[in-house]
Amino acid sequence: MDKVGIVIVTYNSASVVGPCLDSCLRQEGAEVLVIDNASTDSTLSEVARRPAARYIANTVNLGFPAAVNQGFAALDAEFILILNPDTVLTTNLAPLVAACRQSGVGAACGLLVNSSLEPQSGFAVRRFPDACTLAFEVLGWNRLFPGNAVNRRYRCLDLDLRTDMDVEQPAGACLMVRKDAWKAVGGLDESFYPVWFEDVDFCRRLHDHGYRIRLVSSVPVLHSGGHSVNKMSPRSRSACWYGSLLRYAAKHFRQGELRTLCAVVMLASVPRAVIALRRERSVEPVQAFFEVIRLAGLCLLSGRRFLERTNSNGAVRKQTHQYANTSSSTGS
Repeated sequence: MDKVGIVIVTYNSASVVGPCLDSCLRQEGAEVLVIDNASTDSTLSEVARRPAARYIANTVNLGFPAAVNQGFAALDAEFILILNPDTVLTTNLAPLVAACRQSGVGAACGLLVNSSLEPQSGFAVRRFPDACTLAFEVLGWNRLFPGNAVNRRYRCLDLDLRTDMDVEQPAGACLMVRKDAWKAVGGLDESFYPVWFEDVDFCRRLHDHGYRIRLVSSVPVLHSGGHSVNKMSPRSRSACWYGSLLRYAAKHFRQGELRTLCAVVMLASVPRAVIALRRERSVEPVQAFFEVIRLAGLCLLSGRRFLERTNSNGAVRKQTHQYANTSSSTGS
């Protein structure tokens, strides 16, 4: 029998983790492991009510990527499913395992659906972002004009998600990974702290190592979405999202593309800071955009050396850790 593990990262997830665990415990033979990032609510009590699930209670919030890596290291399984606590499995996982056994496949995902069982188009599966795509995101053009060609391609709005296919970047809310593939690429990059772009980076590195990722449409997964990040203040979300975006760009884009994107981030932050100041009548929301401008300026000047200057012990980690201490950081 295939050895399957499920790792669920929680942070103040008491309101959603129960149904998720119940659906996981219905998976015959699967080992369920919860990694709790120092929750202050009754999350661990909810987990303890289900003794068939094992848990590790961290005393500090390690962030999502580090907690996932912790789970992979603790599970003795050939296939491990990364699962958000705000999801519910509706079928067995055998099709995902079968997909992972296909030649060249390193990971497989189910189809994220809403309460009406409609695919979460635009979120469930995306293509790898290039500099133009992220510029459109930063400028807000993809939100204002969602039908533009850049956005349609990025969010895979041209694909029929009810068809099995190779995909580039499924959401990390439900992703089964071969443990040997996880080891080959070095797991998730923990410098994407506390969250955002860690799943994009991981899938990109799988692709660069020659692995394929399969979408298995016959495994629908209910996903409410935004459970953790919606608890973050706007200031926290801005600083963390842009910090992770810049780190991804510094890792994967050419120098010219990286510096152009940095300039776009800086320019776009100015009017947003002014709007926030007028709307909130407070300087506090503006401080996040000043921090974004500072990070983008640092990245613009240093290029790829931005990664060295903002490593896991550097400025970005310290700044986002300060924000995360007052918010959630387990993923979307």
